[in-house]
Amino acid sequence: MSKAEASRQGAYKSNSINTNESRLRRHEVTVELRKSKKEDQMFKRRNINEEDITSPLKESNGQSPVQMTVDEIVAAMQSTDPERQFAGMQAARKMLSRERNPPIDLMIGHGIVPICIRFLQNFENPLLQFEAAWALTNIASGTSEQTRCVIENNAVPHFIALLQSENINLAEQAVWALGNIAGDGAAARDIVIHHKCIDGVLNMVDLRKDIPISFLRNNVWLMSNLCRNKNPSPPFEEIKRLLPVLSQLLCGTDIQVLADACWALSYVTDDENHKIQAVVDTGAVPRLVALLGTDEPAIIVPALRSVGNIVTGTDQQTDAVIAAGGLPKLGLLLQHSKNNIVKEAAWTISNITAGNQKQIQAVIDAEIFAQIRKVLEKGDFKSQKEAAWAVTNTTTSGTPEQIIDLIEKYQILKPFCDLLDAKDPRTIKVVLTGLSNLFALAEKLGGTENLCLMVEEMGGLDKLENLQQHENEEVYKKAYAIIDAYFSNGDGAESELAPQEVNGALEFNAAQSKAPEGGFTF
Repeated sequence: MSKAEASRQGAYKSNSINTNESRLRRHEVTVELRKSKKEDQMFKRRNINEEDITSPLKESNGQSPVQMTVDEIVAAMQSTDPERQFAGMQAARKMLSRERNPPIDLMIGHGIVPICIRFLQNFENPLLQFEAAWALTNIASGTSEQTRCVIENNAVPHFIALLQSENINLAEQAVWALGNIAGDGAAARDIVIHHKCIDGVLNMVDLRKDIPISFLRNNVWLMSNLCRNKNPSPPFEEIKRLLPVLSQLLCGTDIQVLADACWALSYVTDDENHKIQAVVDTGAVPRLVALLGTDEPAIIVPALRSVGNIVTGTDQQTDAVIAAGGLPKLGLLLQHSKNNIVKEAAWTISNITAGNQKQIQAVIDAEIFAQIRKVLEKGDFKSQKEAAWAVTNTTTSGTPEQIIDLIEKYQILKPFCDLLDAKDPRTIKVVLTGLSNLFALAEKLGGTENLCLMVEEMGGLDKLENLQQHENEEVYKKAYAIIDAYFSNGDGAESELAPQEVNGALEFNAAQSKAPEGGFTF
């Protein structure tokens, strides 16, 4: 197998030889969206005193500014007088709750973290515990180094103990703190999991059926951070226990809960097929598909990511999405006003067309290629690139009838060839691969000359000739190979090779065709 063929095969989910390359492509496709949509799923959050921050822990906006200096605060916290301790602790928390430039490093340098953790253990005084938990939550919302200070002072087991507190505000603040710690990265996340956080989370879901919506939101956000991050992925036997709850949460109505539950499932499905299967087994797929029809981008983005990840799995996992009515929803998302959603929908379709011929037929039957053509014509470049993959994957895996449908019924060829002018060499290679596949099929069916004429009339030959000067070696070799194989036979026989018109359409050379009676037409 040539290097080019190996590269092409590695891009498709159905290839069993090189799944690593396929996963790298999936990561590359999704990482830009993740960067551009950070506001949809924040990994760390500070508890500040604003009306638009949902928390039961708010004070009035008119709270008095902190009057004590840092030295006075620390001295008060170290006092043996409970009232002075509380005053110092609350003053420290208020300072750390400033919206702008909270003095986290200054407070750490004055040694307040171990004092706060000591206060966490003072079950005689839940108000003091609460202020300490809030202060530590805001310290853990900072840099990795600031979060590490909280972890290294052994805060995690004390926060997990507080999950069982009868004081619901205190339990919620512990959830928030653990969410910030777990959101710091894989190592911090695994420390939280190692201390049996998932037991605590599941107990809260079981015991607190009527919890306030803010508590539920924080709880689901914590779950999503426990599922997040790779290298290494979280211990799956632990994470698997969250999946039935997350699946159930998809039946709710709160936007933030739905969004974070979808993000959690998107992290789990962005992995090996047995993890995708565990999500499918919870019955989550129909609900994820239904959520693609919502008007809320904050829900659509992670639900679409989850569905897109699922169709990178086995044929059976892809079938689950199709059976749940996923294709009509994806067709509508290809028309969405937000470019990143169009791109992700096109990426999802490209993975379905990398499947089997029955799945490709389902895409054709859902009229998806009419939308793919529009994306190729008018979409932003990142969406066009994914739409090109959807076409090329179809030319690789589809039947002759399905491939000819792209050209004849959906008139994909012109906007597909136009992408040969793209600046990105990888996109050009995707299109060149698709064209090579089309020419190989035309050759089998005796229709090479007609396809050559169509490509030439659409300006494709000029573009191919220009690509022979391309700086990317693989691009110019692929372009040269197509021209050499199909466009270098001279012009003498051109009149004999002109396509005959049948019912208003150009017909392949019927004498050599293996097509059904009447021939395939372009």
